Amino acid sequence: MEVVTCKSCGRLFNYLSGPRICPACQKKIEEKFVEVKKYVREHPDIDIKTLSKEMEVSVNQINRWVREERLVFSKDSPVGLPCEGCGKTIKTGRFCDACKSNLASGLRSAGGLDQKAVAAPRKPKSSESRMRFLDH
Repeated sequence: MEVVTCKSCGRLFNYLSGPRICPACQKKIEEKFVEVKKYVREHPDIDIKTLSKEMEVSVNQINRWVREERLVFSKDSPVGLPCEGCGKTIKTGRFCDACKSNLASGLRSAGGLDQKAVAAPRKPKSSESRMRFLDH
């Protein structure tokens, strides 16, 4: 555990993991998230810049919530972020469905999970499975 300065308010706090924001500021951000999420539900066609101004939240924070898949906009919304894989416009997350699928199949093949014929473990013969005792 280390003592660090909060990026938001400048207070010292014991840092364990995650963003370098004190618990009080983290709580304020979570409360603001609830307000923003409610506002987006009530105004599904709002864009990020307008949302940022009206809710007094930075565009970066809104984008972070969208990337974390915590904040989702409707399909009709003008809001869209580029997929980190191919650049296609997406409504939430970091990757489009096609890139997610490619990443998943790449990870499966790297882990050897998409091999179709896996050798079955050899079953011991009945004589091999018996307990053996050594004579002295």
